[in-house]
Amino acid sequence: MTQSCSPTGCGPRAPLTPEQEHILREHGTEYPGSSPLNHEKRSGLYHCAGCGHPLFESGTKYESGSGWPSFYDALPGAVETTQDSRHGMVRTEVHCAACKGHLGHVFPDGPRPTGLRYCMNGLALDFRPS
Repeated sequence: MTQSCSPTGCGPRAPLTPEQEHILREHGTEYPGSSPLNHEKRSGLYHCAGCGHPLFESGTKYESGSGWPSFYDALPGAVETTQDSRHGMVRTEVHCAACKGHLGHVFPDGPRPTGLRYCMNGLALDFRPS
């Protein structure tokens, strides 16, 4: 078990899988359509799989057609962004504000009210139903 911290404190967490390590720590991406979270419809919170920090409320999740879990807004202060110019394009990369783990990217083509599409790797998220 590893130690993790969230706004509610620190505690033991199961080690990350090699795929989660690749995404969260090496800025990897899972295959589109591969996440069971694409079909998750229950109420609850999506947390960082790396540290347990709460990131997204289920009410902001929507079907974007991208193949990845998508949200139109993050919880206040939950995520940070940086410019990503790898792979010959400029994108806005999204990181967990607590552990700095790579979550995915945000694009300006989402629905109202924000117009944003937080396109997240499902393996970087831990869904906890309410």
